[in-house]
This record gives sequence, C-alpha cells and structure tokens, in this order.
Amino acid sequence: MRTDARTSSAVAVPRRVRRALLVIALAVLAVPFVVPTIWMVAASVKPLAEIFDAPPSLWTDSPTLSAYAEAFTFQPFARQYVNSVYIAVVVTAITLLVSSLAGYAFARIRFPGANALFLVVLTGLLVPSEVTIVPLFQLFKRAGLINTHWPLILVTSLAAPCVLATFIMRQFFIALPLELEEAARLDGLGRPAIWMRICLPLAKPALSAVAILTFLASWNLYLEPTVYLTSPEMFTLPQALTRFTDAYGGQMWNTQLAAATMTVLPMLIVFVLAQRHFVEGLAHSGLK
Repeated sequence: MRTDARTSSAVAVPRRVRRALLVIALAVLAVPFVVPTIWMVAASVKPLAEIFDAPPSLWTDSPTLSAYAEAFTFQPFARQYVNSVYIAVVVTAITLLVSSLAGYAFARIRFPGANALFLVVLTGLLVPSEVTIVPLFQLFKRAGLINTHWPLILVTSLAAPCVLATFIMRQFFIALPLELEEAARLDGLGRPAIWMRICLPLAKPALSAVAILTFLASWNLYLEPTVYLTSPEMFTLPQALTRFTDAYGGQMWNTQLAAATMTVLPMLIVFVLAQRHFVEGLAHSGLK
C-alpha cells in the first residue's frame, strides 16, 4: 500500500506541473487580447492630453468620467444603444426559431434532395456580404425601407449567421437518439409537438451557442447600418462609434474610448457568464 501511495503521489506531481505550465501558457497567449481591453478602459477615464503620453501608462493621477457623460451629450448615444440592443434581440429570436426548425427538418425529415438542399444552404457561408449589398439596397429602396431597421433585422436574421446556426442545430439534432421520437409518437405526438416538447428542451446547449454567436454578429454589424441608415437617431453602436469627431475632424479619443467601453463590457460580461453553455453547445454532439 505504501508503494501505491508513493506511485500515485509521483504521478500527481507531474500532473500539477503540466497544469501549471498550461495555465502559464494560456495566460501568456491571453496578453495580446486582454491588454488592449484594459488600456481602452483605463484610457477612457484619462484626460485627453494624457492618452498618448510617452512612455505610456495605464493609470492617471487625475481620473475623470467626463468622457462618459460627453458620449451621451455629443450624439443620441442612449437611443443608439437601445437600437443595437433591440435589433440584436429580435435578430437572435428570429434566428433561433428559423435555425431550430430548419435544423430539425434537415436532421429528421427524409425527403428527396435533402442533402443537396443542405449543401445549397451552406453555400450561404461562402458568399461575402459585400457581394449582395448593392442588390439588397436597391430592393429595400424600392420597398421604402431605407433609414429603417427592417433591413438590418431581415438581412442579418436570414443571412450567414442563420446558416451557421442551422448547421449547428442540425448536427445537434442528428445526435439525439431516435428512440426519443419513437416513444413520443407512441404517445400521440406529431412533428411540431416533438420539436417543441422533446427536441428543443434537449437542445439548450446548442441554442445557447447559437444565441451568443447571433447576438454578437448583430451587435458588431457595421457595413449594413452604414449603407441602410442615414440619421443619427437610427444608428447602431458600431456606426455611432465612428462619429465622435470634433469640429476640425479630429478624433475625440477619450470620448470614443468611453463609448467603446460601454459598448464592449456588456458583451464581455454575457460571454463570461455563458461561456460554459457556449463551449458545450459547440462541442456537445449528443445526450450526456
């Protein structure tokens, strides 16, 4: 028994060393991603004259929150914030509905040409948004939807993010045991009830991953708002961040960094809180 104890302790030490080395390596790799974010937050509370001091420093002796107040007085930033939030929520809800229905259909319903149709759907990931922006602009212009949020909602919820979401949902539904649906059919449930009462509750990890990816895609959208929106009251946050300039066209760096901080921090908090579901949704391919 002493020999077994010595052997287990000898094995445990290298595992601790490997774990420590892994943590150190991950910490080093995280530096290029974490340091710019820390600098952005720190610079947002600095006076404008101290942002580009040489040598650079993260902290200031005279922190101020005036840049945060100026972000809301310089342009309708609160309205723009609300615009981004509600557009992202609506787009995420539509994408969850469409992708879960389409993913279930491709995974469980057998019909002629199903695989070919699925390949056609996947080609939507290969088409850059810049290719379709001109014909879509002409379409929405004729429909009288320019300078409204409808183009952002319709294009985003039915474009590449929805294609990726459909792929994720299909792969998840394929991994679900057929016995679950067979038992549900014996209880008298049809396809819609099986999708809603059996498959969706089991697909929470995949739905979480789809929701995070879709929300991020809508939140960071820049090209489409620039093309479709013209008035500041209708702008979304990525478009609004480019408008913090003074009368001479110079960048208001502290105000812009304060607005960027308010834009980024909510998404960082959401991702940190939901990262377990996000990773599980991408990696999980069946029941626990």
